[in-house]
Amino acid sequence: MTSTHGRGLPHLAAAVDQHALPDADLYVEAARLAERGGLDFVTLGDSFARPGPDALGVLARVAPATARIGLVPTVTSTHTEPFQIRAAVATFDRISGGRAGWQLDVSATGAEAEARLSGRRRRAAPGDALWREAGEVADAAARLWDGGEGDAGTRDVATGRFTGRFTDRDEPHDGDFPGAAFSVRGSSTGPRPPQGHPVCVVDATEGQARPTAARYADVALVRAVSAAQAGAVRDELRVAAKDLGRDPDGLRVLASLVVDLGGGEYAAEPGHGGGGPRPSAHGPLYLGGPVDLAELITTWHTSGIVDGFHLVPAEPRRDLERLVNGTVALLQHRGLFRTFYPGRTLREHLGLARPAGQYAGPGEPVWTG
Repeated sequence: MTSTHGRGLPHLAAAVDQHALPDADLYVEAARLAERGGLDFVTLGDSFARPGPDALGVLARVAPATARIGLVPTVTSTHTEPFQIRAAVATFDRISGGRAGWQLDVSATGAEAEARLSGRRRRAAPGDALWREAGEVADAAARLWDGGEGDAGTRDVATGRFTGRFTDRDEPHDGDFPGAAFSVRGSSTGPRPPQGHPVCVVDATEGQARPTAARYADVALVRAVSAAQAGAVRDELRVAAKDLGRDPDGLRVLASLVVDLGGGEYAAEPGHGGGGPRPSAHGPLYLGGPVDLAELITTWHTSGIVDGFHLVPAEPRRDLERLVNGTVALLQHRGLFRTFYPGRTLREHLGLARPAGQYAGPGEPVWTG
């Protein structure tokens, strides 16, 4: 099994999806709780196939109510224009002060009905084709973000705010991208995001998504029912990333588990504790108490199986509170998880470098948020 990047502390993230009717205060409360625990980021799911609030819009509301935690909404590429995705995610990164990520996803069901919702005519496509298109979206977005190289554009001296006017030296670069399913012609309409590229997250559980994750993801999620399965997928992704010319240590692989921590401290159900989760209708499920969950996290991470965990509370408020105040607090007490954020951006939380722009010249200044 390959080792983790420097065998540092595990990365921890949590989902803040709610079962109740949309209420901004619930999302703010959940994100603040996760931030008190020092978690790297929170995720919020979204899709065309179900009713609910727009994930990116909700987390944009959460951003000013939090200070350090990363915020990662799901962004579906299948029926959304790449330029629109580029603009929305870049704006989100800016208003959050460099704490934005985006979970790149595809829409593989009900394609024609969902296409009508977005005003596009489209026939159903196989999953591998949808994920190739998603990769092209990620590529096009990166080129467009790099088109507003560095801190291109003028700033008001008194306020430091970007004015939107480009100087001759900092004229934006064309981000033309000829893809198989779409093409983008033109340049960025604003400066480069604070993180350069907001953190890209891909669920790499299904084989069709893995080539895209290996090439473009900063964080790959793996819904695994055993340590062996999680480790095998991590090794596969790292090898693929290296074959593509990437440094595999620039890819974080997190095991994604549904956690049911119950109402009191008790031993994990048979087979759930250090032995790992079990299959359920909602994905790999850990059923037990906060202490045994801490043991599972420690064992899988120190063995080099994964770089951390993405935890999905079965009961949103109850299990997130027990996760932070129980599992995370125990890990912190044992020196196995951080007690403060060493940086301000999501890339800094994850130990990832800010990527150099494709059009950067020698000595060009870089704005880091």
